Amino acid sequence: MARMRVFVVLALAIAAGGTFAFGTYKYMQNPPTRTVGVPTSTVVVAAADLQLGAELRREDLKPIQWPAGAVPAGSFGKPEDLIGRGLIQPVTMNEPFLPAKLASKEAGAGLPPVIPPGYRALSVRVNDVVGVAGYVLPGTHVDVLVTINPTNQPTDVTSKLVLTNVLVLASGTKIEQSENNKPIQVTVVTLMVAPDEAEKLTLASTEGKILLALRNPLDKTAPPTPGIKPAPLVGSGMAPVRVASGRVVSRPAPVAPAPAPAPTVEIIRGDKRSQEVVAQE
Repeated sequence: MARMRVFVVLALAIAAGGTFAFGTYKYMQNPPTRTVGVPTSTVVVAAADLQLGAELRREDLKPIQWPAGAVPAGSFGKPEDLIGRGLIQPVTMNEPFLPAKLASKEAGAGLPPVIPPGYRALSVRVNDVVGVAGYVLPGTHVDVLVTINPTNQPTDVTSKLVLTNVLVLASGTKIEQSENNKPIQVTVVTLMVAPDEAEKLTLASTEGKILLALRNPLDKTAPPTPGIKPAPLVGSGMAPVRVASGRVVSRPAPVAPAPAPAPTVEIIRGDKRSQEVVAQE
């Protein structure tokens, strides 16, 4: 009888322990949530990644609740305030729309609102050589060189750097780089220039041949260059030499040795003297 009581007490203990353990497990899996009354405000964010120049549509906009104390300055609370406006900078998914990334309501979408005040967008025709093998992409910076003959004389052909650090707005019809920055073969590129630079670029492209030199966008230097003509290019008398450090120096071109003087004899006739060259066979 005593043994039976021991078994009963042990079974009750195991059952109670198991019930307690199961209850604890369920509690940890689904802890009770506490609702904290944090005030919120409606903020319109992007429903997907949007590219530069895109015109905002209703499906591009998503209103969400944002903590009222952390609402971004200048954000919008109604999708109706954004529909039809263009982007002058890309926007990522769930990013709030801010005035600095939006064109004015009257500017529309596409390339025009991307052009800052005081600048112009000017397109030039390119090929594989002029377009640096397709690597002149939107957002890159280039220098513009022109080869021109102002007098139609071969000796007056001149190559000159006319514009430096020019921003490329578009390659063909694309105004934003692809994700992998692959080269794009296009026939036209659009550059952002000031009005006086637009005049230089127009004259260079119509009166001569232009080339685009791709440059590092972090390089802001613009060294003055005098231009080059054929005669100084090939007849300077100094041959460039590349040393081990990669620096180019100049050395005098080799000079042919002077010919040895011919043998002469002195002839005296009375009070007259003369020098005559001895003929060599």
